Amino acid sequence: MRTDVAGLAERFRGSLILPGDPGYDQARAIWNGMVDKRPAIIARCAGVADVIDAMKFARGNDLQVAVRGGGHNVAGNAVCEDGLVVDLSPMKGIRVDPRRRTARAQPGVVWGDMDRETQAFDMAVTGGIQSTTGIAGFTLGGGIGWLSRKHGHTCDNLLAADIVTAQGELLTASDEEHQDLFFGIRGGGGNFGVAASFQYRLHRFVHLVGGMVWHPMERAVDVLLFFRDWTSETPDELGAILFFLSAARAPQVPESLQGQPIVAIGSCYAGPPDAAEAVFRPLREFCPTILDLVSTSHYVVLLQQ
Repeated sequence: MRTDVAGLAERFRGSLILPGDPGYDQARAIWNGMVDKRPAIIARCAGVADVIDAMKFARGNDLQVAVRGGGHNVAGNAVCEDGLVVDLSPMKGIRVDPRRRTARAQPGVVWGDMDRETQAFDMAVTGGIQSTTGIAGFTLGGGIGWLSRKHGHTCDNLLAADIVTAQGELLTASDEEHQDLFFGIRGGGGNFGVAASFQYRLHRFVHLVGGMVWHPMERAVDVLLFFRDWTSETPDELGAILFFLSAARAPQVPESLQGQPIVAIGSCYAGPPDAAEAVFRPLREFCPTILDLVSTSHYVVLLQQ
């Protein structure tokens, strides 16, 4: 296989990283520190041609393939033992078409990158709730975000995707081409190929009202019951998620609270600004809070809370 690797390296525009190479341990590490796998080759792709060559190489050498995007991959599927990792994280191109209200992005992009580019035109696609989440795995997994109740999941706003198959063939999947493949990548499971780019439908808005409201953990049952009733009555323009977490270590958080378990309600309202106060009034009047971060905000800032 070493001879084959040398041949691949001659035409590869990105970089090939092997065990023992400088940076190998850093390249194989993912966000979930409990995952510790040692691939035979890490192919850091610079473009679609590299993805095609990597897939053909893996097929020709009977190698297991793992695909890595730009984000977290908690499950650990982005790396494999003794196989080939198709690392798409260097592929970070984004192009926004404000006239057609669409955006095309490569699979190494994270939502913070995507939102910054789309919000330059006062637009966004239904994305994640954190700026460091990768768009690729999130989209292919369905994608529930702050704007989902109003505009659907991320996969509902996917217009097309370029897919490199296991045979190394590049296909465009959409409502017009390869419809079965397009159906499959929008929540049908996995192993349909490697997504090399995504085209999304964008939605227009300028400012949002949202943020986190924290409550002490001992009020968890009350908060859960309130959340159930509140969200059953709010308009679709409000996205809300309930969290159990540890209080962050941040300047706006009292030192005595940092690291303590809390229950929090995160929310994002993308409706008429003059109706926001009525939407959030029950949340603020429900009971005294530890911290209230709800305010008029920019979508990019909201994802960084």
